[in-house]
Amino acid sequence: MSTIINIKNLPVGYQSVISNGRHAIIGDEPIPAKGTDLGFSPVELVLAGISMCKVATIRNVARRKGWEIGEVDAQLEQTAIRQPNGGFKTTVESNIQIQGNLTEEQRELLIHEADNCYVTRLVRGEWDFLESAQLESVEE
Repeated sequence: MSTIINIKNLPVGYQSVISNGRHAIIGDEPIPAKGTDLGFSPVELVLAGISMCKVATIRNVARRKGWEIGEVDAQLEQTAIRQPNGGFKTTVESNIQIQGNLTEEQRELLIHEADNCYVTRLVRGEWDFLESAQLESVEE
């Protein structure tokens, strides 16, 4: 499965219009990083994708099993420590709250499924970053 994201970086701060061809959001950097703080930072976008997948997985599993649940809320916190080799050791802590009349076993199953959602498995998996191709520049 292929996913395509298009980015148009604006000359103000680090503002970027991020689009999948159907929807758009603004990304930026916080003010201390010389951004304008008018959008999500790159790390926030990664955490947003993981957390959205977790809560959607909970909702999907509950629906398939016929379990009535209300709101599902998640909070993710990422900590990255630079390693001597220049890479990072990253820890993501996740807290999830599920509204509904569920047994402890049902809650544990839903949390387990969330912790193994598609995006989490994708991020944990092996990635190959190919060299960026240069697109033809457009004169203004």
